[in-house]
Amino acid sequence: MVAQLLDEDPELALEHARAARQRAGRIAVVRETNGVAAYHAGEWAEALSELRTARRMSGGAGLLAVMADCERGLGRPERAIELGRSDEARLLKGDEATELRIVVAGARMDLGQYDQAVVSLQTAELDPAKTGSASARLFYAYAEALLAAGRAAESLTWFMNAASADTEGETDAEDRAADLAEGGSGKSEWTGAVADGTESDEDDESDWTAAVNDGTEDDEDADAEDDEDDFVEEDDFDDEDDDSDEVSDADASTDESATADEAEKSDSAEPVAESGEASTADTEAGDKAEDGDSKK
Repeated sequence: MVAQLLDEDPELALEHARAARQRAGRIAVVRETNGVAAYHAGEWAEALSELRTARRMSGGAGLLAVMADCERGLGRPERAIELGRSDEARLLKGDEATELRIVVAGARMDLGQYDQAVVSLQTAELDPAKTGSASARLFYAYAEALLAAGRAAESLTWFMNAASADTEGETDAEDRAADLAEGGSGKSEWTGAVADGTESDEDDESDWTAAVNDGTEDDEDADAEDDEDDFVEEDDFDDEDDDSDEVSDADASTDESATADEAEKSDSAEPVAESGEASTADTEAGDKAEDGDSKK
């Protein structure tokens, strides 16, 4: 069911694949099917995750070209190039190796490395005498890379080769060749120049807008920092007041304690004095009594 819906309704195919995954998530082919369906539906992260899981479960290189293309879809062309250099990539042969080269060339073009993209596609499989889906796709990708590198005449030739190899009509190579043939290399170069100029103007304007925004944001950040500094200073000031109040309170409590101690000492001293006076009186009374007895 999933395979039948991939071209007609990839989103519905993905729903069926997800349902199968929920029922049999430990089967490698089920996870791989879910990954392929997600890839066709443009769900790059899910596709990459499922294909990685399927490769761990079953071993081998898996759908390495699809995984590399998912990396491109996620905006990570460098990782796609790394996959093209991996040990698993060296084990690929035939159409699988060709598909990976096409993806890696696309990643090079994403990075603006057009000449390197051209070189990466120059293999023994680049034979104009060959036909079939894989050859047509390879010729088409090579023509795209040549056109991006500014080699319009060679690009026209390979678009025509791609159209001849595309017996199933999978690409629009024939239309691309017709467009280039009508305009020639001059039209292609002129269109690219206008596009570059327009992009430069837009970039300049966007840079200017970004600079203005950055300036505004910097002012806002500076204001925020000033407010924060004021807030910190106020807090410090309040803390100092609190500290001084605490010191005053401590001093006051110390004075009170000292006063209380003195009062206690004076209170304790009076009984001592009284007891001393009483002892003296008793002594004098005893002496008088002794004198009286002696007289008698």
